[in-house]
Amino acid sequence: MEILKTTLLGLFFGTFGTTLGGILGVVLKKKSNKFLSFILALASGFMMAVICFDLIPESLEISNIFEAILGILLGIIAMIFCDLLVDKKFSSKMHTNNKESKLLRTGMIVSIGLAIHNFPEGLAIGSGFESSLKLGLSLAIAICFHDIPEGISMAIPMKNGGMKPSKVIFYVILSGVTTGIGAFFGAIIGSISEQVISICLSFAAGAMLYIVSRRINSRIK
Repeated sequence: MEILKTTLLGLFFGTFGTTLGGILGVVLKKKSNKFLSFILALASGFMMAVICFDLIPESLEISNIFEAILGILLGIIAMIFCDLLVDKKFSSKMHTNNKESKLLRTGMIVSIGLAIHNFPEGLAIGSGFESSLKLGLSLAIAICFHDIPEGISMAIPMKNGGMKPSKVIFYVILSGVTTGIGAFFGAIIGSISEQVISICLSFAAGAMLYIVSRRINSRIK
């Protein structure tokens, strides 16, 4: 598939999911933990299905189990490193007695963390389209669903922290742009060889497995 089309599709699905979640976060007067938990569980189910029945089997079919395991481990390690980096850089800025300021900072930190996490999701879309149209579309749709609760988790603290709704939506959309960037690099790297596609797919599987596991274990406050 053409790199430009793949990038645009990654950008669309990445920003659409987070934007929809951001709008829900801004519009909802009261935050319903049951609603957010349902959306989060539904999205995580989609992602786990894609990981187990699409990404990993496709990676194994293209290459071998050793490269698949290597990619998965690299994906998990990369996401752990990203989380540690975000925590180290921004956790010190969270200490404040002003409730609104704390909520605003929380929303900004979440947006930065999600922007980083969206890159491997885009990588999965890009390399998925290089493998097959069916895999690329299934990944894009699943990631779109998964991005909805992410958009909500960004928008609510920003809105409650006093940020204007239009500005909240702007930052939510901005965090989804990295999905398009990831799709661009996934398409370029995946076009090198089948072995590279295999590692890219398993890398994305490992990264998304870490993200899903982290989302399931975290409480929505």
